[in-house]
Amino acid sequence: LDAVAEFHSRIVFLDEFRELLKNMNDIERLIARIGLGSANAREMLALKNSLKLIKPIKEKISTCESTMLCVLNEELEDVSDIIELIEKSIHDDPPSTLLEGNLIKDGYNEELDELRKITKSGKEWITKLQETERARTKINNLKIGYNDAFGYYIEVSKSNLHLVPDDYIRKQTLVNAERFITPELKEYESKVLNAQERISELEYEIFCQIRAKVAESTVRIQKNASIIAMLDFLSALAYVASKNNYVKPNVNDSDEIIIKDGRHPVVERFVTGEGFVPNDVYLNCDDQQMLIITGPNLSGKSTYLRQVALIALMAQMGSFVPASYASIGIVDRIFTRVGASDNLVMGRSTFLVEMNETANILNNATRRSLLILDEIGRGTSTYDGLSIAWAVAEYILDKTKIGARTLFATHYHELIELGNTHQGAKNYNVAVREWNGQITFLRKIVEGGTDQSYGIHVAQLAGLPDQVIERARKILSALEKGSNGNSITSSDQANKMIPKSHELPSKDTYREPIQLSLFGSKADEIIDELNAIDIHNMTPLQALNKLQELKKKAEN
Repeated sequence: LDAVAEFHSRIVFLDEFRELLKNMNDIERLIARIGLGSANAREMLALKNSLKLIKPIKEKISTCESTMLCVLNEELEDVSDIIELIEKSIHDDPPSTLLEGNLIKDGYNEELDELRKITKSGKEWITKLQETERARTKINNLKIGYNDAFGYYIEVSKSNLHLVPDDYIRKQTLVNAERFITPELKEYESKVLNAQERISELEYEIFCQIRAKVAESTVRIQKNASIIAMLDFLSALAYVASKNNYVKPNVNDSDEIIIKDGRHPVVERFVTGEGFVPNDVYLNCDDQQMLIITGPNLSGKSTYLRQVALIALMAQMGSFVPASYASIGIVDRIFTRVGASDNLVMGRSTFLVEMNETANILNNATRRSLLILDEIGRGTSTYDGLSIAWAVAEYILDKTKIGARTLFATHYHELIELGNTHQGAKNYNVAVREWNGQITFLRKIVEGGTDQSYGIHVAQLAGLPDQVIERARKILSALEKGSNGNSITSSDQANKMIPKSHELPSKDTYREPIQLSLFGSKADEIIDELNAIDIHNMTPLQALNKLQELKKKAEN
């Protein structure tokens, strides 16, 4: 953190340092290819140019006061010998392949220089020989040329064939001329061609020797690469913090997580319009151990959960964090149960995957962990899901079992009762404003629970047909009223329906709860009539008539 803070406090220095790093190549990849013997000459030059940046980097970091930066600077190895070797040996503009030549600089190898001298003086030698032969043969238009089929040749026009000396050997006849060779010309040709072939072989041999020599310093170079990567990482954290208005967190040994005006580092960059709404959080292992967060879909619960986990993670890795203040009591692990997914290849349903992840949390979390639980139990039936979510919450709240700091988002409003029965549980909800039958998500986490999910409103926002929305409202109203006109969704009634952990019934006495009917208004009317009948004061004929009447109602 102190290293990042020093970069952050020296903006001009940070910009200059990052400009240096822009010219740095991937040293680890380059030295790996060199070690494998697959690097070409251009990659050797890329390594040299990157290693040359180490000196100005050391000079920059030497002005820093952070202990970490000073230690890193001291550990940077001197690699001037490698730079010098590549500088004096590898050509400044080599080809991309190793068999095209032009890899090694002049002056590095004597034999190579001699061979190059032979090939470079070829034109001069040919010109001189041509002048000599013209003077000797008196053939003024005699020419010496070269082609791939015959090599070097002497061309004489047919009008001058009578002047050709006896040592010329005829090789080719053309329409207007004939071509000849001489022992002297063939000897030179052999010398030049062998020189060119030897140059290619020798350049490749020398390059491989240089590459192997550089590979001997792999450990030194990799160490420097790791240090530069760390400096790049620290400066990048400082740059992001400066650009996005992050603050330096206080990381300590307490059990508290205190965040003021926390923001999601990714989501806030994509929010337009009114901007990202920041939120606070306070967690400890005592009276604020578990925050039970209720609220509608699309209101920001999941974003809130994730941003707390990300801020804790960023703080512990040495980064500034998106908040106005943050104090993070060290967490040993961050466990998350978020999202919904299945694993069809392994034959695992969404709910099984959810339960596997939950089991991993309950079996491995400690008091120092941070737990992020989003919609535990939603992958199964309402009663099963609620029961599992309730039991999981109680298990986490039990300090003899886990007692970890937890954010628990849920649509099971019955869980609000945990805030009344367990000291460590506190209820929060995402604020919503209702006006003219419409809702506005305020994205603000406030104290207290809520018994409204606004699921139908969200469905309407998603574009479901009006007929479906209207029907859903009617069904919801019927469900909430129940057969006797009383609401069955309050926290009090839910608490009566769900026994305390010490009151759980035995397997023999447990019975599945009756499923609420979605379409029970007519049936309820018939049931009410049946309950009102006094069968002891009815004749058989009256009973038969009443049965017929109820049968007709049922059929309708």
